[in-house]
Amino acid sequence: MSTQRSLPRFNHVALTVTADELDASARADLVDFYGSVFGWTEMPTMSKDRELLVLRAWSNEQFVYIHASDAPMRCGTSEHLGLSVSTPAELDEMYARAKAFRDRDERVEVVDRQIEDFTAVKLHNFYVRYRLPFMIEVQCFEWAEGFSAESLP
Repeated sequence: MSTQRSLPRFNHVALTVTADELDASARADLVDFYGSVFGWTEMPTMSKDRELLVLRAWSNEQFVYIHASDAPMRCGTSEHLGLSVSTPAELDEMYARAKAFRDRDERVEVVDRQIEDFTAVKLHNFYVRYRLPFMIEVQCFEWAEGFSAESLP
């Protein structure tokens, strides 16, 4: 009897920030932005003032773990977390929410939406950063006829 195994999947990302980035006001800002743009919610039983914020990313098994450190994470312009959405319309909705938030908070950085054509796939994407060390890239894969995420090169 054979048992079918599922593939491993990412379940969280952990990063460090200064304690000031996790005071009550900063945590509220982070929850507001990441909730408004991505639909993430705070896991309040895990939050600790100036120590920890855990953002639930659509499931209790997917989360962003943000904790305070005297030596916080530092990133350049290339480091980012990638998210994938199913359709260009979903990407456009998320992009619009990020730009709308930027209109009310100048700390939001948005890199404009692009489409890169790699023949087998068109990659739709945009980048956004808010108060965390790295950007988030939101992508949508538009596969050409005969190709898919499971296709071999």
